[in-house]
Amino acid sequence: MGYAAEVISLDEVRASQQRQALRQQLHVCFDRWLDELDTQLPEPKPTLAQVSETIWTLRQSLTAGVAQTIVEQAHQAEREQKSLRCATCERRLKARPPASRTARTLVGDVEIERPYFYCRHCHLGRCPLDAILGLTSGHIQLDVQQAAIDLATETSYETASSLFGRLSGIEVSSERLHTFTNQVAEKLSVLDVAPSRDEIDRRVAQVSAGRFRRPVLVLGIDGAYVPSRPEQARGRRPGQARYRARRARWRHDWYEAKGFRFGSI
Repeated sequence: MGYAAEVISLDEVRASQQRQALRQQLHVCFDRWLDELDTQLPEPKPTLAQVSETIWTLRQSLTAGVAQTIVEQAHQAEREQKSLRCATCERRLKARPPASRTARTLVGDVEIERPYFYCRHCHLGRCPLDAILGLTSGHIQLDVQQAAIDLATETSYETASSLFGRLSGIEVSSERLHTFTNQVAEKLSVLDVAPSRDEIDRRVAQVSAGRFRRPVLVLGIDGAYVPSRPEQARGRRPGQARYRARRARWRHDWYEAKGFRFGSI
């Protein structure tokens, strides 16, 4: 009586080994976080509020470590890349010492170490792993930008900056929020953001249901950053008119000014 031999794919074996290695590394990462939590947690009998606050404060050290471990494991070949052809002149480039950068995400700051390639002939440098991971040019990544923009479109930039920092633990200034929003809206037109004619008709019908006349109220709101002067800058400065004016010693601040207009159809 014969026995059927099971055929095992080499790729499946390698994938299984990689998953096991990743799980072991994640366990090590979690153990380190538990040690940190153990030192920060109030003793001997913390309240629920204390437990929640401590975990919330330390959460990103865990989630960022998990994200970094997954990236390093999934892109090990790219991190160990030794050569690359220049996209312009096709010369073969040797990897320079690894360059590290910090990517700020919603789960925390992820440290990414990757090889750097530079072409002396074209004077161009590249880190291929950046494009593979979809990293932005700055340290604040797209997930943080999108969440901050979603909040900024609902309220003023100053309020959005304060709320976003309190809710996410990530500080994004109101000026940077303004920059992110403008970058997203740079290629948008009125037709991209305005409701369609059918949608407008539907809203008008909904509001005017059961009425003889169909009142339509139109409200337009927009905002812009404007400079402001402090109190010490007000009034006339002493001095003779024929003397050349000196640069003011005060610095202006930028605030968001909202304008609105009502209309009816």
